[in-house]
Order: sequence, then structure tokens, then C-alpha cells
Amino acid sequence: MEVPGEPLLRLRGLSTDIALRRGTVHALDQVDLEVRQGETLGIVGESGSGKTMTVLSIMGLLPPGGSVVGGEILFDGRDLRTMPAPELRRVRGVEMGMVFQDPLTSLNPTMRIGAQVAEPLRVHQGVGKAEARERAVEILRRVGMPRPDKIVDDYPHQLSGGMRQRVVIAMALIRSPRLLIADEPTTALDVTTQRQILELIDDLREEFKMAVILVTHDLGVIAGRADRVAVMYAGRVVETATTAELFRAPRHRYTEALMRALPESAHDGDGRLYSIPGLPPDLSRPLTGCRFAPRCRFATDECRTTDVRLTGDGHAFACLHPVTEPVTIAASAGHARAATAPAEPILSVRDLVKEYDAGGAGLRKGAGRVSAVAGVSFEVKPGETLGIVGESGCGKSTVGRLVAGLETPTGGRIVVDGTDIAGLDRRERHRMHRKVQLMFQDSYAAMNPRMRVDSILTEPLEIQQVGDAAARRARVSELLDQVGLPRRALERYPHEFSGGQLQRIGLARSLALRPRLIVADEPVSALDVSVQAQVLNLMRDLQGELGLSYVFISHDLSVVDYMADRIGVMYLGKLVEVGPAHQVVRAPRHPYTQALLDAVPSPDPGHTPSPDTTIRGELPSALNPPTGCRFRTRCPLAQDVCATEPVLEGGPHQVACHFPLREVAD
Repeated sequence: MEVPGEPLLRLRGLSTDIALRRGTVHALDQVDLEVRQGETLGIVGESGSGKTMTVLSIMGLLPPGGSVVGGEILFDGRDLRTMPAPELRRVRGVEMGMVFQDPLTSLNPTMRIGAQVAEPLRVHQGVGKAEARERAVEILRRVGMPRPDKIVDDYPHQLSGGMRQRVVIAMALIRSPRLLIADEPTTALDVTTQRQILELIDDLREEFKMAVILVTHDLGVIAGRADRVAVMYAGRVVETATTAELFRAPRHRYTEALMRALPESAHDGDGRLYSIPGLPPDLSRPLTGCRFAPRCRFATDECRTTDVRLTGDGHAFACLHPVTEPVTIAASAGHARAATAPAEPILSVRDLVKEYDAGGAGLRKGAGRVSAVAGVSFEVKPGETLGIVGESGCGKSTVGRLVAGLETPTGGRIVVDGTDIAGLDRRERHRMHRKVQLMFQDSYAAMNPRMRVDSILTEPLEIQQVGDAAARRARVSELLDQVGLPRRALERYPHEFSGGQLQRIGLARSLALRPRLIVADEPVSALDVSVQAQVLNLMRDLQGELGLSYVFISHDLSVVDYMADRIGVMYLGKLVEVGPAHQVVRAPRHPYTQALLDAVPSPDPGHTPSPDTTIRGELPSALNPPTGCRFRTRCPLAQDVCATEPVLEGGPHQVACHFPLREVAD
């Protein structure tokens, strides 16, 4: 949608540098952007492309050593760079609001929610304490917070991720800003909470007539929410157009590559995700020619020597060899799933239960038991991938830790290669790590920052007393070859690697003991789409080469559809649907599965999810879960019979529902 009128915010030739000890990073180079009142501008690109640095330059929140060295930041016709300091503080404190990526780190853990939401009113407008609290309750109610009059007295750690994100949105909106900047506002959220937050931002934009800048690496989020899109690469805008035009006919080769890397773009049969080769350039060094040329399969000598700038009216791009054919993004048919002969499962989970004492979470003793996993059963055969999906708090990561032997179940059986690890003592479970390994979501947090990569990869071999020193060195070299890292990586520390490289190191570590089963817990959720494609392709290649089985845990159904042979859907500690991946994704039987699928952001601007399938409200407490079907309190099909617990049944495609969708459709 083209919004008429003069831009509320206009960037002209914005250039930003970051001074470091080793040199100066030219983070932004001649960035031109504009956004009008009532319009949403999406900014998309890989990590390091400059999208976050752009909004931090606007807000004056650059990191130490950062400074705007050129250009104009025009807000309602006034240049923020030349504005007097008191007026600048008022504009940025009252007329602009910002929602940061991680709401937990954006909130003060020692302050109550009400005080934090009301703080801008007291600082910038001198509002009294009682009035500020009243207005905090009202804005929390406006952003859909349940029980806002109670929430104002809570602390951040007492809220879920979605509730914390609503709090930071309330903080940004309480001054009724004219411009709202949302920097990756849904990256850490599951798809249902993500949909709620994005719809909330849309509704508030219309209500307050705000301009919105939405920064994200998720093309699906951009497609469904933005009016116009700016694609950034290496500190520059390389393409800008209306959302419909950009997705219908992208012109820059970088934009095309991002779209082809989506899991939805994998074709039938033995399809692989397209991955962009190489890494973005080092912005502390002089650059010549098109900055994307070293990674572009269409680059010529002219591209490497010519400094290409944006050209074109409406749909502008900076490319000498633009895309001429439309890029088709269709629903993935997943990867080829060859029929396998019947085999004994490598993993068999039966009636798995995990409960926690609520008193251990800081509540009073005897407060009850948290039902994290409640009677879960499934199997994984050799060479098979089982995907487990669900909202945050559904119990999927707890299942992963139980299978990996990091926690002891309250009840049930976990049989790995014929051995029930649930009944083993700590030492015996320790030995089972040779057969089962866990791949963590945050590889950096899972590594000792003071250990070099050679020590990180050698450690499991030493603990399990595998081979002598020479054999271990040979194994570590073999691991680096398997995950596609150079030998010089052994001498470096974790902080010296990118996110994708860290996931490769994490995968190498999980392979060190030659396990038969790897539990991968959200292994690509924090990665850019291009890096995500590289890691997923690598995991599939190694599965075929080594005969690995995976339990692949994720909230992203498009990724799970690409990776998994079968999918299990969890809700509040229970499996509600299990079946072949293509059937679960294309013909779901449980209303919760359908709601998850409808909540996935689609990289199709014309896609409109049905409001009837939106999951409303927060996940019920696992301390006191609903009786019968645990989804019934949020299910549009619920009736009185749902107060009795349904049984997971139905052959290869099982569902635990009194009113399965296929029968409803019939």
C-alpha cells in the first residue's frame, strides 16, 4: 500500500562508523530511507547488514565508539543531527518509541512492571506517581495484557516471553509516539505468540496513526506486515519497493538469494535449500565494486570494479545483472523420504512423565507440582528424523533433555538402542552419552568461552576415554572436515566465530563420540535464513553419510517440514498429534496443529491467515493444567465432552481430539 503525504522520517546519505581498537568499521554507507505516517517500512537482511545499526543511529543509541559521520536524519522536516540537545531528548523520548529484540534484557529485573512502563511519563512529562500507575494499567490493557491491574505489581521474571514483549511495547507506546521502531520484536517467540504480537503492532499502528519501522531477518514477517521493504547488505540499501512488488519480482541478486534460501523454496524430491556461499564483507576494510559480488553466482568483472548505487523510481535496486524472472515461493514438499525396511527403533519412549516441585521455582513449599511432560510416547527408527513442535512451555525441550539423559524422568521408559536409560544411575547414564548427544539452541552459551575449539572438541573424547592423544587429534580433524570448517579454527575461541560457524562447532562436538541419535533443540532458530539453509543442508548430509537419527525440536513448522520424516505436536506436556510430516503439515487433524500452521508467517504478501484459527490467550499454567483435553480452554471446537481426556489414536497419523478436523470437514 502506498501511503500518501510527506515522509515523517527521511534518511539522506546516512553514514555511521564504529571506532574499534583494530580500526574503524564503516557500518552504514550513504543510506537513504523514508517512512510516512501510518505506514510500515520493513528492513530485512542478514546479520551485519546494517539494519539494526540504522535504527540505533536514528534513536541515538549507538554502541561505544559509534557515531553518525554523514548525512541527515530528518524527522518531520527537522534534522536530528543539528537539533539542540534538550529538544533532541524530547523528540526521541516522546515522539519516538523503540521495541528491542530481547524484552528480558530491556527490562530492569529489580523494578516492578508498572514502574517501568510509567517511567517515561514521569521522566519526560512530570506525571505524578498515582496518575502514572493508572495510565500504565490502561496502556497494558490496550496491548492485550491479561489482568493489567495485577501485572503492574509483578517483576519481569514472573512473566512469559509474550507478556514481556507486550510490556516493552506498552513502554514504547505510553507516550503516544509518532514513530515506532520494532527491532526483531518476535525472533525469540513461538509462532502463535509471534502472530499475536505482530497483529498487536498492526492494530496499534492504525489506532495511533503511527509510522512503523519493522526490522527483521524473517521474510515471512515482512511479507505479511510491511507496506514497503528495504533490503540491506553490507551497510547499504540494495533494493527498495512496495512489499507486493518486491516479492512478485525481486530485482537484486541478493534479494533473490534470500528468497531461494527459505525452507518453503525447497522443491520436490531430493531438494536442497539454496545457501548463499561465503560471508558478508569486512566493513573495516576498503571495498570496491558491488559488495555482494564475491558471493553472487552472476557476478562479472564489471560487478567487481563498478560501485553500483540505487537507481529507479518506486522499485529501486543496485545491481548490474538484475533478476528478470519471477521468484516462485511455494509450499515445500519436504525432502525425499525413502521407504525403509522395518527395523527396531533406536529410541522408544513410553508413558514419559516429568514433574517438578513448584517450590523449587521460588514458590512456597508444597505449592504443587509442575506437569512438564505428561504421558508422552513415541519412537524413532535408525536414520529417521522425528520433529517435535509446539509453543514455548509445551514441554518439547524437556523431552529433549530427558532423552539426552540430562534429566531424570518422574515416570515412564526411555529405551535407547535396547537400554532403558530412565532406570540407570548417573554413571551409567553418563556412558550412554556415546549413543545420544544434544545439540543446543545457543551454541555459544553451551561452550566454555575460555577454551579454544581444539579443547572443546577434544573434551568429550577425553571424558569418555576414547583413544590416545594422537587418535583424538585425528578425530578432531575429521570432525572439522565433516562440518566444513578449516583447521585453523582449532586455535580460535568461541567469540571469534559467527552464529552459523558456532552451530557447526556445536554439531561437530555432538558428533565427536559417533552417536546414533542427536537431539537438536532449536538448532537454527536464531540464525539468518541464509545461514539456516547451510546448517540444515549440513545436518541432512551428515544424516545420510553417518546414518544418524534426529529428534529435531523447533517452533518453526516450515523448518520441521523440511527436515522431518514424522512430526509430533506437543501442547502443555502432551502429544496431541503424530504422523508423517507431509500429512501433519498439509492435512492436520488437531485444531492446535492447524492454529500453529496458520500462525507461521508466510513469504507471500497475498496470504491472509484466518482469524478463526488464531489461538487466543496465554498458555495455561502447567502447575494446574485443565482437566481432560488440555487445549480445550483455547479451542474453538471445544464442547462439554472435551472435559474427558482424549486418546492418541488413528494408525500412522494419530490425533488426540474428540473432534478431529478431518471428521469435522467430512
